[in-house]
Amino acid sequence: MTISSSLSAGVAGLTANATRLASISDNIANSSTFGYKRASTDFTSMVITSNRGAGTYSAGGVRASTVRLIEERGDLVGTGNAMDLAIAGRGMLPVINEVSLGNALSDTPLLMTRTGSFRTDAEGVMKTDSGLVLLGWAANADGSFPPNPRDTISGLVPVVINTNQTAGDPTTEMNLGVNLPATYTVAGSTATPPPLSVEYFGNLGTSESLEVTFIPVVPATGSSNQWTMEIRDSASGGALIGEYGLTFDDSRGAGGTLASVTVISGGAYNAADGTLSMTVAGGPMTVGIGRLGDPNGLTQLSDSFAPVSITKNGSPVGNLTTVEVDEKGYVNATYDTGFTRRLYQIPIVDVPNPNGLLSLSNQTYQVSPESGSFFLWDAGSGPTGSIQGYSREGSKTDVAGELTSLIQTQRAYSSNAKVIQTVDEMLQETTNIKR
Repeated sequence: MTISSSLSAGVAGLTANATRLASISDNIANSSTFGYKRASTDFTSMVITSNRGAGTYSAGGVRASTVRLIEERGDLVGTGNAMDLAIAGRGMLPVINEVSLGNALSDTPLLMTRTGSFRTDAEGVMKTDSGLVLLGWAANADGSFPPNPRDTISGLVPVVINTNQTAGDPTTEMNLGVNLPATYTVAGSTATPPPLSVEYFGNLGTSESLEVTFIPVVPATGSSNQWTMEIRDSASGGALIGEYGLTFDDSRGAGGTLASVTVISGGAYNAADGTLSMTVAGGPMTVGIGRLGDPNGLTQLSDSFAPVSITKNGSPVGNLTTVEVDEKGYVNATYDTGFTRRLYQIPIVDVPNPNGLLSLSNQTYQVSPESGSFFLWDAGSGPTGSIQGYSREGSKTDVAGELTSLIQTQRAYSSNAKVIQTVDEMLQETTNIKR
């Protein structure tokens, strides 16, 4: 009966608008929630009578469907916490619930979030106040990363930062920029330059030194422009680890620069980059003395001995001061000695259909059949964006738009209630016919 169908259509309208009201209420309630993705309710008509020219018409009503617009991106808001993270572009951060710690990650469902304020707990685990633990790939001791699977979370581990940790940075490279007196290689000279001691840092953060001695080759007549360089390592008890013959150019164009380097003992000389391959007690070390004809390495000029430029990498043991995440997702720890160590890499998770993800509490999402399988990208590669520290993603709720929709929904709900009231009055009239 068409009157009954009108009643059903009115009830369907009330139900659909109640659903829309619920999504609007949720959006307005989360207008200040970081990373919130608004819910959108769409209406579709239900048709019962589809015959053209039918004498009667039965109302089908309306059906409501709600979708979470996860693909929409909120504006980034700057903060003062280095581990406040957000994604500038496509993708999400990998996280797990705190209650899943201690279980094998292969048995734990991966959760994703667009933003989070991460801080260390008593055990150094990076997590949010809502219990979301940040995941990443752990770096090797040298800061490199082993190959990790991209379609599973088996290679990921919780990011743990011990705030009271210390670390040292061994010296692996050193450059000697020293001027040797040309007058010391003239016949009859008895002068020798003082020994040169250059500090370096061992594998355990200890302070060691290379003792470099320059011995001039004095000819019977004229000038030899030749020196013998001896290098000793204090960590090896002062043992001789390298001896080299140096000859300097005395031509007008390249006067004072290295003309040749002869290896007497020790590591080889690489003429391409002007380095010596030394081996100290802690392992290999590269010592730069300059390329042939290079005025920036060892030189022989005038009558003064001058260490003009001596540089090296490495640092003594230092205490952790800050932890930051760069745009590529690398978690870098900085120590009070200026040394920076790479600890983790946070990948970005992406799925073919973000709007198909299963929405959970705390602005987290989980893979579903509609979203497709996830893939772990390096931040900034493929379709993904970069990771921004000191940032949170704002809510995607437009309060003005939601209030406008609220007014429209209220009017529509009232109109559908009026339809039910009218049908009730008509049915009442039908009942009164019998009387």
